[in-house]
Amino acid sequence: MLAKVMSCAVVGLEGALVGVEVDISPGLPRFDIVGLPDTMVEESADRVRPAVRNSGFEFLRRRITVNLAPADLKKAGPAYDLPIAVGIVLSSGQLVADVAGAVFLGELSLDGTVRHTRGILPMVAVARERGIAAAFVPADDVKEAALVEGIDVIPVPSLAALARHLSGEAVIPVYHGEAVEFATLDPAGPDFAHVKGQEHVKRALEVAAAGGHNLLMTGPPGSGKTLLARSMPSILPAMSQDEAIEVTKIYSVSGLLPSDTPLVRQRPFRAPHYTISQAGLVGGGRWPRPGEVSLSHRGVLFLDELPEFGTAGLEVLRQPLEDRVVTISRAQGSVTFPANFMLVAAMNPCPCGYYGDPLKNCTCSPGLVARYQKRISGPLLDRIDIHVEVPRIEYEKLSDDRLGESSEAVRQRVEASRVVQLERFSGSKLTCNADMTAVEVRQFCQVEPSAQSLLQAAMKQLALSARGFHRILKLARTIADLSASSRQAVGGEKTISSAHLAEAIQYRPRTLG
Repeated sequence: MLAKVMSCAVVGLEGALVGVEVDISPGLPRFDIVGLPDTMVEESADRVRPAVRNSGFEFLRRRITVNLAPADLKKAGPAYDLPIAVGIVLSSGQLVADVAGAVFLGELSLDGTVRHTRGILPMVAVARERGIAAAFVPADDVKEAALVEGIDVIPVPSLAALARHLSGEAVIPVYHGEAVEFATLDPAGPDFAHVKGQEHVKRALEVAAAGGHNLLMTGPPGSGKTLLARSMPSILPAMSQDEAIEVTKIYSVSGLLPSDTPLVRQRPFRAPHYTISQAGLVGGGRWPRPGEVSLSHRGVLFLDELPEFGTAGLEVLRQPLEDRVVTISRAQGSVTFPANFMLVAAMNPCPCGYYGDPLKNCTCSPGLVARYQKRISGPLLDRIDIHVEVPRIEYEKLSDDRLGESSEAVRQRVEASRVVQLERFSGSKLTCNADMTAVEVRQFCQVEPSAQSLLQAAMKQLALSARGFHRILKLARTIADLSASSRQAVGGEKTISSAHLAEAIQYRPRTLG
């Protein structure tokens, strides 16, 4: 007898429907799974067999063939345990039920309990898009699945409970999720008010947050670079609902979504160690998984001790910094992950950290300093909008008991600037000034006539590349938006003034364009 049950697979960050066909026929006892399964799917046989028996059903000693269709789509993960078990019970005639119009997702324990499964959100989303009426998911993942509207989500605690539901003996009620408030969370990270001194660096961080720009801090050890970077989330605007769903999909597929957090509402802040592999940074593996650049999507990727990451590891950042996506190609095909993040990096000026320090002598030779700084290539530096020096903090500022400007005050200016940008880019996929291409720069980054000579001089003296030229204009546009939002102007300033352009130019490195 043949039974058909619907399930789902995850390809990249998107779901794909999978048909689970189970046939039980006379012959020597055997359990075959076909349809391009990976090792974890093949092991389903060893989980499903005791799960079926321990749920009160008989596991027939016959030839059982499970086909996962389409056959050319790679099947990975344990999410097929539940649909395979349901198919076996239906095919053996021990349960009579109509399972058309429903998908079944979940890993089985040996006692028949349905366990947490990664990737529930994109799988339920594709089921809804394909007109599926109901989704049977693990009880631990029901809140995550309920984020998808327009489909009945039914929490399944065990295979036995599911069988009683399908037979009508004990119906499991549909789960109705609660509305999620996006703007109620307190921002994460240290408050700017507790960061002593470094006012010009705080200003650079504010500009970076307002426009989504990349930033590099250079200074001696102990000057506060790491603390300033970790304060960045406290001034970032809250995520929109669409952004939160995007980030939640990534964390769900990666298996990093906490069971008590069905929706990621805080902007991500990722700070990998410099010993991370290239695959860990940008994604990869035999069957590609998101890396740190994708886990930082809509948030901040903080790279401390930037030169220590190695040339090969840093060069792979060039494509996601430019295209906002990561494409990983394998023989079986390619997968694209989103990577629209802010890069915040910190480095010492030399291996000992005190090159140029007024109080402590540097012990590095000029050649060693040059080699250390050259670990970061010119093309990568050219993709960083803001370069800022972080000097040693003076005793007077450290011992001052007065608090600085709070992150709340800075965040209000940042959010007002982002509102201006969203209005400017309404109707497009752009969300901030850093996302602008050359077309938008030409349209929205008009420089007033009196500032043209300043821009021309900067182009010549800094030997700016075309990319550096456009990045200065985008940065100046953000500074103008911040200036307009502080005065509560409507729609932002139409042109970029000399003052806005001068501040943007000072953030460029003096050695590279």
